[in-house]
Amino acid sequence: MRVLVAEDEPVLAAQLRAALEAAGYAVDCAADGREAGYMGEVERYDAVVLDLGLPQVDGLSVLKRWRAKGFAMPVLILTARGDWHEKVAGIDAGADDYLTKPFHMEELLARVRALIRRAAGQASAELVCGALVLDTRSGRATVDGRLLSLTSHEFRVLAYLMHHMGEVVSRTELTEHIYAQDHDRDSNTIEVFVGRLRKKLPPELIETVRGLGYRMVCPP
Repeated sequence: MRVLVAEDEPVLAAQLRAALEAAGYAVDCAADGREAGYMGEVERYDAVVLDLGLPQVDGLSVLKRWRAKGFAMPVLILTARGDWHEKVAGIDAGADDYLTKPFHMEELLARVRALIRRAAGQASAELVCGALVLDTRSGRATVDGRLLSLTSHEFRVLAYLMHHMGEVVSRTELTEHIYAQDHDRDSNTIEVFVGRLRKKLPPELIETVRGLGYRMVCPP
C-alpha cells in the first residue's frame, strides 16, 4: 500500500515517513503544494496525508483540484490547533478525515488504516481469507494462527491483494502501489513476490488470471 505525505515541516515529514514505512507502507513525500498536487495526479496512492498549510499552493486548493479532476484517493488533512474553519473547509472540499496538530502518531496510523479499509470496502481491521488473517493494526499475517515470515514487499503485495479480495489486480497496478516514487520499479519482480507468497500460503488463494493479473480467491 502506498501513501503520499504532503508536509512542509522537515522534522514532521521525516517522522511521518518513518512511522508509515515502519507500518509497511511505501511512502512518497512532497514539501509544497505544487509538488503534492502534481504527484497526486500522476501517481497512484492508497491514501494521502495532506497538510493544509503548504507553501506555494495551499493544501485546500490542492485538494479541491484533485476532486475536481476526479481523483478519489482517501485524504487525511492536517490542520493547526484551533483552526476549526479549516477542518470544515477541508471536509467540504472532499477530505475524508482530519487531525489537529500536534497529534499522536498512533492515531494518525489508525486513521490511515481506516481510510484505506473503507476505500476498499473492508470494515474490519483484520482481513480474513480462509485460514489466512492479515491484521492491519500490527502488520502481521498468520495462517491457522502461525505467523508468516514476509519481506516488506511480500507484505505489501499480500496487503494490496487482500484489500481487493475477489478483484483482478494487474501487475502494473501492484507495481504502482508497492513501490515509492524513487524506487527502481520492475513489474517482472511482482511474479517473484507472488511466487514466494504462494509457497507460504494455503494453495490456490492467489489465482493467476491469464493476461490480466492476479486475484485473491477465498474458499467458501
